[in-house]
Amino acid sequence: MLTENLGKEVDLLRRHIKVLKVAYKKGPIGMGHISEITGLPKHKVRYSLRVLEREGLIEPSTEGAKVQNMEKFQERFNEDIDCCIQELEEIRNHI
Repeated sequence: MLTENLGKEVDLLRRHIKVLKVAYKKGPIGMGHISEITGLPKHKVRYSLRVLEREGLIEPSTEGAKVQNMEKFQERFNEDIDCCIQELEEIRNHI
């Protein structure tokens, strides 16, 4: 179905956000500890941490991942989500 990839992307975003929230609340924190807390496999946590680092949200350290720019991220995230919702509503209304 056309929306299958959209669902997969939402699941991936949900995972990245889950990892970010744990790192924000418990950080600095290691990948193994994030895996234990979230129940996610280590390889998925590792990938999410890489994505978050590339986005400038996670900084690796000897103690573990540290979150930076969380307030800026939250503001931008809410704006982006609102925009996506609006666009999806427009698509739905044109079918």
